[in-house]
Amino acid sequence: MVIGCLFLAGLGGLIKYLADSGMHVFEIVFLRNLAGLIVLIPWFLKNGTSAMKTQRPGLYFVRGLFGFISMLAWFWAVTTIPLAEAVALNFTAPIFGTVLAIFVLREVVRLRRWVAIIVGFLGAMIILRPGAIEPSTGTYLALLAAATMACSITCVKMLSRTESTPAMVAWAQIIILPMSFLPAMYVWEMPSLEALVVVAAMGLCATFGHLFFTRAYAIADATYVMPFDFSRLIFSAIIGFIFFAQEPDIYVWVGAAVIFASSVYIAMREAKNSDQKPVPDIKA
Repeated sequence: MVIGCLFLAGLGGLIKYLADSGMHVFEIVFLRNLAGLIVLIPWFLKNGTSAMKTQRPGLYFVRGLFGFISMLAWFWAVTTIPLAEAVALNFTAPIFGTVLAIFVLREVVRLRRWVAIIVGFLGAMIILRPGAIEPSTGTYLALLAAATMACSITCVKMLSRTESTPAMVAWAQIIILPMSFLPAMYVWEMPSLEALVVVAAMGLCATFGHLFFTRAYAIADATYVMPFDFSRLIFSAIIGFIFFAQEPDIYVWVGAAVIFASSVYIAMREAKNSDQKPVPDIKA
């Protein structure tokens, strides 16, 4: 889990590096998805098109749309606010997910989980401090990324009843790629060799981050593994400080701790109620 967090923190740093070098966010998102699809080529060669058969194309499209919006909002947020702050606000995704589970999946949420939801949003308010400071566009984008990520995960929960995990990952890449190409072609500039190397590194960080996350949840209980996700904030803060001279204030750390504690409690309750080990849907 810690190694996975390191890769994902590195992914955020690479996104910001490309943006600072002059590459538009639209182009970065497209190249990220192209790299993700290339990584899946061995799976396509092994399984063929038969593994892609589905009776739920509409839900796949909805999942892909939410995934695209989440990725675009997240990438844009990372380029405009400190990495640590973006990651801290991203911890609200399980909270949004619980709210969606109530209205979409018709799950019963009792008092303790409602309290955890309220506490989580209070943590977000500690970071945003409405009235004390003017929230930037990046903070709103980070929250949008978390909310749409929760929507994507809700779609995954619905798809997982009938679809295989590799098929869900493959369809997401296939659907998101043309969505990301359309805006990218309006700002397209031929990337340099150095930028292509960074894009390749970005794809590797995303892939290995996902693999280590998945492996962590496969070999240990979620209640044990999930608290280590907080190291993603620590790694992001270190990368932001060393490479981008970013220094998150105390409110980011306090708010992140409150949000994260709430998210861990929600995950523990979900794991106890379902007796399953949830695996995060990592789209960045």
